[in-house]
Amino acid sequence: MADVDFVVVGHVTLDEVAGEVRPGGSAYYVAVTARRLGLRVGLLTAFASDFPPDALPAGVVTVNVRTDRTTRYRVESPGRRRSLTLRSRAADIEEGHLPAEWRDVPVAMLCPVAGEVDPALAGAFVEASLGVTPQGWMRTRGTGGAVAPQPWEDADLVLPYAQSVVVSIEDIEPFEKEAIEWFQHVPLGAVTRGSQGAILFVNGDRYHVEADRVTEVDPVGAGDVFAATLLIEYQRDAQPWDAAAAAACAAAASVEAPGAAGIPDRAGLEARLSAYRGRLGG
Repeated sequence: MADVDFVVVGHVTLDEVAGEVRPGGSAYYVAVTARRLGLRVGLLTAFASDFPPDALPAGVVTVNVRTDRTTRYRVESPGRRRSLTLRSRAADIEEGHLPAEWRDVPVAMLCPVAGEVDPALAGAFVEASLGVTPQGWMRTRGTGGAVAPQPWEDADLVLPYAQSVVVSIEDIEPFEKEAIEWFQHVPLGAVTRGSQGAILFVNGDRYHVEADRVTEVDPVGAGDVFAATLLIEYQRDAQPWDAAAAAACAAAASVEAPGAAGIPDRAGLEARLSAYRGRLGG
């Protein structure tokens, strides 16, 4: 198996958006982001034969847990508020599925979308800077597959191993007080707020992150792009504010094209970040 330096764990999905079906899921957007920023990416996931084989960038090494279906969501945005319906779900991803040679990578992210990631995987990485996007542990499937929020019940099993935690304001809205407490237990965290930027938490202290200017085409996946970029840049130089600025720019670029098409490469991110800093006077 090829060497990797960034491992992503979670279901890739098929998303029904505005009458079309396309690849999606947190793990998908995180893997694409990491690959475009120059990392050697390993993806531990589960999908069936209906997931398009060319959806992931060349060079992403995939370990696919055997399953007879792909996780599929219908994504709707009535009144600008996203609504999800879970149509089908792939198999769980357990700690035992993680290849032994991937356990000592420098960076990893757990990216559940439907409660599929075993929380024990948080402790499976020996030396990694571990990022977590816990939204998939905060969803319950109701009547007809309608997705509703639920508390993150296994937070105490995951947070001791996490370097960063990123959620959206919509993810935590029903239990914001409990969610804010998570950021007291990790070095770096963020709550993304779309066009209003993000709240950055550095060792529990709050800071505002200004959003970059955008002409929005498609916001799906922007929070995952933010989370991946934040972790990657923080792991590079341990400067949380610089990492957050880069994350804001990467997320902004991602919403200017459908799906993953707008996610920038390293040169594109650096150019956008330079313009962003110039506008903010820093």
